[in-house]
Amino acid sequence: MSQNYVEARQVSKRFGQHQVLNQIDLTLPAGMIYGLIGPSGAGKTTLIKNILGMEAVDGGTVQVMGVTMPNRPVMAKIGYMAQSDALYETLTGRENLTFFGQLMSVPKAKLQQMIAYTARLVNLTTQLDQRVSGYSGGMKRRLSLAIALIQDPPLLVLDEPTVGIDPELRQQIWAELNKLKATGKSMLVTTHVMDEAERCDYLMLIRHGVALAQGTPTELKRRYQVETIEQVFLKAGRLQDANNGNY
Repeated sequence: MSQNYVEARQVSKRFGQHQVLNQIDLTLPAGMIYGLIGPSGAGKTTLIKNILGMEAVDGGTVQVMGVTMPNRPVMAKIGYMAQSDALYETLTGRENLTFFGQLMSVPKAKLQQMIAYTARLVNLTTQLDQRVSGYSGGMKRRLSLAIALIQDPPLLVLDEPTVGIDPELRQQIWAELNKLKATGKSMLVTTHVMDEAERCDYLMLIRHGVALAQGTPTELKRRYQVETIEQVFLKAGRLQDANNGNY
């Protein structure tokens, strides 16, 4: 098996006349939180769908755990949290977790333990037996994250995981992601929240489907001679515009 969980090479994707991704390279080794940073429409979600095999690439290759995607057995080893919540609203939180856990073949003996752990992590334990139709938007995001974690996957792909989640719980979730990383798990996280970017081990800044810059937060700040990742992004964007003749 490849030592890298994800290897994307020269990935390109077009919708009609619109070039959504342009020759993107991404390598995600074990035990890393890799952040995809960029504004809405930058291409982050499309890249994730290409990596997961949910959408075919127009050019380039994607391998996950050494296997070319799409591949169903590999998909079963990935905890995926989409940008929009795909939940059964007539069921309770517990019933959703049970359903998805069984769907992902979590052993019966382990399932109750994982439900308790994931519910505690996302602070839903007391609301677990309420119907999801009565959940707030933030609670639904938290349940979606619990579902992504339910089968204890080696690779987590989280698309805007903390949207609508209060700051205190966000801190808690990031602390847990770092604990998971310490066990050798890897995470690919998209965000446009710049303070979350600082928490990632490695970043790719995407704008207009192009990888503007890649590196650790410290490397990027040093390279662009600025103090924050937000300033890195603004400076890299201005350089991109200048190179494209957009003044």
